[in-house]
Amino acid sequence: MRSPNAWRAIRLLAPLAVVSLVLAACGLTTGTTQGTPVPSITPGGPTLPPGSGLGAHLYSPDQVRAAYGAQSLYEKGFTGKGQTVVLIESFDAPNIVSDTAHFSSYFHLPPAQITVLSPLGTNNVATCSSDTSGWAGETTEDVAIIHGIAPDAKIVILTSPVDETEGVAGLPEFRQLEQYAIDHQLGNIISQSFGASEISLGDSAGQAEVAKWASFYQDATTNKHMTFIASSGDGGAADYANADDACNQRLASKRSTSFPADVPWVTGIGGTQLNITSTSVGESAWNDNLGGASGGGFSTLFSQPDFQKTLPAGVQSQFGGKRGVPDVSSSADETRGLAMYFQGNWQPVSGTSAGAPMWSALMAIANQMAGHPLGFINPALYKIGTSEKAATDFRDITQGNNGQPQVGVSGFDAVPGWDAVTGFGSPIAEKLLPDLIATIG
Repeated sequence: MRSPNAWRAIRLLAPLAVVSLVLAACGLTTGTTQGTPVPSITPGGPTLPPGSGLGAHLYSPDQVRAAYGAQSLYEKGFTGKGQTVVLIESFDAPNIVSDTAHFSSYFHLPPAQITVLSPLGTNNVATCSSDTSGWAGETTEDVAIIHGIAPDAKIVILTSPVDETEGVAGLPEFRQLEQYAIDHQLGNIISQSFGASEISLGDSAGQAEVAKWASFYQDATTNKHMTFIASSGDGGAADYANADDACNQRLASKRSTSFPADVPWVTGIGGTQLNITSTSVGESAWNDNLGGASGGGFSTLFSQPDFQKTLPAGVQSQFGGKRGVPDVSSSADETRGLAMYFQGNWQPVSGTSAGAPMWSALMAIANQMAGHPLGFINPALYKIGTSEKAATDFRDITQGNNGQPQVGVSGFDAVPGWDAVTGFGSPIAEKLLPDLIATIG
């Protein structure tokens, strides 16, 4: 269970209560970061000052949209209107409506269109005592990101009464929820902020469950025009090792990747540290050196898909015929991120689980722009990423790594082009989305 564990770690370090909220304009000018242009950011509404607790820098939706090149699309009316993003969560978030209403009011966003469905029932059984609050925080984070980036997109939350942790636990129920979303035509984009390490799925039961998911994803993308987005995990190149004690997870002492971001039919999202200042936007690979880092590496369960075989020969040598993760990235660092309002406190969204709703929101905008669901986007992403358009469509991340030295895992370095930390990098949506639509057709 990727995100609620990240939430537990953050909340144990320090409470994130913003003691004073003020309105301030944030005007960023065009500059360069790691050799690539950054977008022009103009004052567009209230922003939050640095918070307390973790010393967090809290960004407004306008700032994050501008940092990822989506503000100009927003100003043209591309706000996700007419689209629906489906979230897959364990348990419920009892304050989701009121918390999101407070978030929307503060940032002058339209009211969120949220529907909560529990087709498997609500007799919740938590594995760990803190998991109910962890999942509530995860759900609130997912909603805040989607609503902040694509405020006119509808959001459907599908909840499971079973706690998804590591290993097979909770995955059959999540698969039922995703099948329910398709059968009832709830939306064409499914955002998955959950994950289980491949190590925890290495036994016969785990491999059987993974096979069912792979078949499901292939059918849904090729025949139902679905887009599946998943976080790459918060364990860096190591990921988590144990399914036997989900309440006390430990990092593996060898490299591993995370399911379902490892499935070729899913777009895997890595994590960055997003730095917005008064003059520039910069990003580096996320690694807090406390165990949290962008998940990435090479799968032991899935072969290298054809779309990754288009990468340059020098990169190909790393793959060993296996699926590489992630495909792309966005903000994940727990000390700086989009502000969210959760149970009376302002705090930043965090973890690679923040990347799944971020990219899902961008896909809602893309589907609106295209006038139809784009469906499976990975081949198009790699066609763009290996072309001259990569320089304008992605912010290439070339600093940082996802190693976990505390368990002896060296990890991978962020380098020019695709890497097993941040993929092709983060989006410049005003360039990427039109090119994505044109490439898919």
